Amino acid sequence: MAIVGAGSLASFLAPALGQAGYTITEIIVRGRTPSLQRARTLAAKVGARAVTVETAALDADLLWFCVPDREIRAAATSIASRGASAIRVAFHSSGALLSGELEALRKQDVAVASVHPLMTFVPRSRPSLASVPFALEGDAAATKLARRIAGDLGGQSFSLPSRRKTAYHAWATMTSPLLLAYLVSLEEAAGAAGLSRKDARRMSLPIIVQTLANYGSMGSKHSFSGPFIRGDAETVAKHLAVLKKLSGAREVYVALARTALRGLPVKNRKELSRLLSD
Repeated sequence: MAIVGAGSLASFLAPALGQAGYTITEIIVRGRTPSLQRARTLAAKVGARAVTVETAALDADLLWFCVPDREIRAAATSIASRGASAIRVAFHSSGALLSGELEALRKQDVAVASVHPLMTFVPRSRPSLASVPFALEGDAAATKLARRIAGDLGGQSFSLPSRRKTAYHAWATMTSPLLLAYLVSLEEAAGAAGLSRKDARRMSLPIIVQTLANYGSMGSKHSFSGPFIRGDAETVAKHLAVLKKLSGAREVYVALARTALRGLPVKNRKELSRLLSD
């Protein structure tokens, strides 16, 4: 394989593929100095060559694009312009974009697919891929190979119809990036209780972890607790009053409370709905 890019995903994926028995031949980046420095560091870890598009041998069977969404099409077009006779399959890992971003390579008889692992990749973190879902969309030959590779990495793949891709990515964005946005609001609310952000993180983790464990084993309805399941409108009114000084956190509280009214076992719905509409 050859990897295009040397960012967070590439820096995780290349070693993981190497440990799974795949040979990484090249880390391909643009000719900018910071990109080349990252590529050299990554290449040294996996026994590959750090190259630019212009100097790449392009002698791998599989090309895996691990670049930002806005760069995928241009990168594929640039590599296709070099000729890609050795390459049989190409992947990109955008959760939002279709395999058609690699059309320039497809026109050269390369089978293409989008292969998106539903996991967060950030510097200084090494997540496990055990049971991680990989969403696959694209040509049959490419998705067949992607399914095998995902399995070798410990993941579980599933086919994603092209018409569902945007909705899938909206859901994926809610699973981690927007979950963190919620946690920022949680820290703001904890500040009103006199806690620092660091203390809020430390003290919130036990209940967050238990809530997620309950959700995983019992689902949302059987994991629900607190004033809404009791229908305690008086307490909710006090929450809303104290959060008036924190408009952002209050907006999040109200939005989530309204979601609870729609989909969770809430008592005293009429009174709570009135409070949330004020």
